[in-house]
Amino acid sequence: MLRVERWHDGPAFPPLLAAYVLATEIEKGSPAAGVAYLPDEARAYLSHPAEHHGGDVVLVAYASDAPVGCVVVTAPRDGRCEIKRLWVEPAARRTGAGRLLLCEAIAAAAVLGASTVRLTVWSWRTQAIALYVSEGFQEMPSWDERGGLVCMERSP
Repeated sequence: MLRVERWHDGPAFPPLLAAYVLATEIEKGSPAAGVAYLPDEARAYLSHPAEHHGGDVVLVAYASDAPVGCVVVTAPRDGRCEIKRLWVEPAARRTGAGRLLLCEAIAAAAVLGASTVRLTVWSWRTQAIALYVSEGFQEMPSWDERGGLVCMERSP
């Protein structure tokens, strides 16, 4: 059975976050064989994620008692929250964990008072894009200068 809990600190979120960052670096073509090979900024972020997400909502999905996924909802800026780092462990994909995390993130943005929820996703993550579209996100003109990103948003 899947459940989602808000993370404040503790062991569940950092390994999921590290898996997300490593997978992203590998997909972008970096030879990151582990956290030790990541740039200093990424390693600092992974060592102290609670410091980087002070005003944000961090959600962790569990299958039974095992953490299987995570998502970050940023504190509102100009009426907008951003969904970041949605990640589900490969073995837990196709279980509904990603959709559950996304829906809980959208609900958290509404509670935070956001008028818009936005996200960026790498263009090669076609399954993620399909999930976002199925939950009402629409592609928007890019607000991010990095190439290869698809920018999307919706109302909460």
